[in-house]
Amino acid sequence: MARASTDQENAPLLNDSEDDIEPNVHRRAAFGERLNSVAQEPLTPLTKILLVLGLVLLLTSSVFIGLFAGSQHRLQEREGHNHTETVTVTATTTVPTTTISITTTTDISTTTVVPVPVPTPPMEKPCLEAHCIILSASILSSLDASQDPCENFYDFANGGWLKSHPLPADKSSFGAFEKLAQENKEIIKSILETTSAVSPADDRIRNKLRDFYGACLDEDKLNDIGPSPLLHLVKTVKLLYSGNSTSITSQVKSEKDKVKGLTAAIAFLHSRGIPALFGFDIEGDVGVDPNHMVLWFNQPDLGLPSKEYFEEKAIRNTYAEVLERLLLSLIEKEEVEQPKMLASALINNEDANVWPPWPWPPWGGDEDGGDGGKPVNRTLEAHRLAKEVVVFERKLAQASLDLDIIQQNPIATYNPVPLSNLTDAVPQIHFPTYFSTFTPRNYPDRVILTYPAYAISLASILNDTASDVLEAYLVTRAALALSPYLGMETEAWQAQRSLLEALTGIKKGAIGDRGEYCIGRTEDALGFAAGRFFVNETFGGDSREKGTKVITDIVDSFKVSLNHIDWMDEESATAAAQKADAIRVKVGFPLSPDTRSPLSILNYYGLVKSDKEDFFGNVLSSSISDTYKKWQQLGKSRDRDAWEMFPSTVNAYFNPPSNEIVFPAGILRPPFFAQDWPGYLSYGSFGHVAAHELTNLKHAFDSAGRLYNQEGKLKEWWTNSTSAGFNVKQDCIVKQYSAYTIDDGKGGKIHVNGNLTSGENIGDTGLIQAFRAWKAQYNVSKENGHEYLLPGLNFTREQLFFISFARIWARALKPAAAVQRIRTDPHSPSRYRVDGTVSNMPEFAAAFKCSKNAKLNPPNEDRCIFWS
Repeated sequence: MARASTDQENAPLLNDSEDDIEPNVHRRAAFGERLNSVAQEPLTPLTKILLVLGLVLLLTSSVFIGLFAGSQHRLQEREGHNHTETVTVTATTTVPTTTISITTTTDISTTTVVPVPVPTPPMEKPCLEAHCIILSASILSSLDASQDPCENFYDFANGGWLKSHPLPADKSSFGAFEKLAQENKEIIKSILETTSAVSPADDRIRNKLRDFYGACLDEDKLNDIGPSPLLHLVKTVKLLYSGNSTSITSQVKSEKDKVKGLTAAIAFLHSRGIPALFGFDIEGDVGVDPNHMVLWFNQPDLGLPSKEYFEEKAIRNTYAEVLERLLLSLIEKEEVEQPKMLASALINNEDANVWPPWPWPPWGGDEDGGDGGKPVNRTLEAHRLAKEVVVFERKLAQASLDLDIIQQNPIATYNPVPLSNLTDAVPQIHFPTYFSTFTPRNYPDRVILTYPAYAISLASILNDTASDVLEAYLVTRAALALSPYLGMETEAWQAQRSLLEALTGIKKGAIGDRGEYCIGRTEDALGFAAGRFFVNETFGGDSREKGTKVITDIVDSFKVSLNHIDWMDEESATAAAQKADAIRVKVGFPLSPDTRSPLSILNYYGLVKSDKEDFFGNVLSSSISDTYKKWQQLGKSRDRDAWEMFPSTVNAYFNPPSNEIVFPAGILRPPFFAQDWPGYLSYGSFGHVAAHELTNLKHAFDSAGRLYNQEGKLKEWWTNSTSAGFNVKQDCIVKQYSAYTIDDGKGGKIHVNGNLTSGENIGDTGLIQAFRAWKAQYNVSKENGHEYLLPGLNFTREQLFFISFARIWARALKPAAAVQRIRTDPHSPSRYRVDGTVSNMPEFAAAFKCSKNAKLNPPNEDRCIFWS
């Protein structure tokens, strides 16, 4: 149990209303009368015996007290005291018929010294304002006092919260982050539902948001529309893949047509944010100029969360069943549609807002298009194709680079080559034509490959894959990505949902609140527009200044610690301090014109369709707009005012190429931060987030971030000895977290991937920097009234710092979701983010007075201490 705080007020806040002075007098008088009446009664034999025993006990006590006084006097004489004292003990007892007083006095000297009472410091009174009481109650309710904080700190700090927040049936994961995100969505929802006018420009923005949100809410309309929007898109993919814009066939007659068709189909999918075969990012050239935006070629997202799933037969079978259902649902609908009507709509470009314009690609196509034959048995054909698509994707997965290398080794994933290397490696794609879908015809002459071997493997896999299988792959990629935006009564929606349930453990048929879902989709599409209203509602006062101070205090603490790190030499410490000084801190929301002016916001989102009747079309329009804006950066200088997260997002990030640390307003709210919180809470919760980003993966000083210098350039800027020392510490972290396990829900255990999570685990060690930053500013903060105590919390400020840290990581998970996170998430499970972190901090064990044998108080030689 936690040690009781010595600076808490223990006196009751209110007296009993009957305990005033006058009634006490009456009670004393009544007691005397009763005692007198008892005294008049004759003594019984038992009373006489008890009286004698009482007298004997009293005489014995007097003798011992006298002996004790004499021994104390002799002891003081031996210690050189020049004075003596008289100890007088008086004991009085009252018996039924008489009162006997016995006084024993031991005269030691003629001088009597009255002992002076030792003064006690005045107790510090806690804050009793409403916000303090509410805050205190929220902390108390999150705890599980039955747990020993030195053994299971995560359970101690979060057991109460987890008990009062059972995992909703419709969610695979729910924790403090998700809870706050839910609250932020409610704020945006209330903004959209308000009827008060703001300004003409802002009202136009809000109406655009409302239309997008309203189209999503109209479930009856979505069910009435059915799968038609998805079917139309799938038909377009098949038309493009076949190389024929007027007839539908899956037969490709020549290699030239095959290249043309595959290029057109992939470009179409990618323009709508649908991953397939490969992907491109536009990011800084970290090897030459981090602010010059260039092309990066990557392996694609897969239909299953990670490559490990493709090695599980049961999961492969489930995936194949879902793909089969998708194919059948589209085929069945296709039989009652009129293909010529679709082709006419595409060619005539009925929707002028669609980008790229149609017909597309601009070269047209052959008119013969094959025989247009159909399989005799559609069910058997769908079954076969689904199985073969899974085999095809499994090959792609096996050819992909492991996530831990992608996460931890930016040097290994930086491979600049001439564009001709890529075009030669994957001849099945005509890349100049592909680029023309997104950019002007000044194509890049250089590309960065994150994994050169994947491009070579992709070409080989494509050569070995039949055209109908590849077409089915493209169709199912589109169906999986877009079926969530159909009505829930459609077979396509239900098929993809069954896969989600199987992979995450969500209860079958458990559907969450539609409003929450639709606000999420609205944020995805129009996040900065929604963020404009969100920050006006939630981010007032000194929030930006106080949040920024926590961050800069931690940066300062980090710089001070550089002089005391045992594995870092002076040269590397100086360079690290320079990088820390160069970090740009962004807090709350972007200050660029995109969000400062409502007109700029309207222009920025001008390409996003917001039709209250067409949710599916709105989502596609948003994806097209995002893709278009991304590709417009190619060849240009980095926009240093741009943000990668929306203002309402509950998260934060560090961007190495631009050397910036970013904290949206969405996370600067309880339980992470509040501008009127005491410092020990703010530095424990939000301070840890800030310190984590400073020392974490893709962040400033962890296993990957350390490889970027202060200009964001990929460079080994530490000395060899410092790098070697860092590697020793990193190996310690890898071993520590690799020993942790989770239940797989099937009676087995799965180990945490210490390599994949090492960067984030190193980031979590930054808690010590938050602790030091809090301590460094404590005296000034306390004088200014910012370290006040909370009522009813029997903990020290140090203990509350750690409790505040642990509370933000509370999370309940389905076993299937936990397994998925182990395979895909570079963060460790929440339990180990807490217990693993504090076990490496002697300061935690000192705060909770943990014994030497406590699990979370290992010997220092067994700790992984980075920043000391």
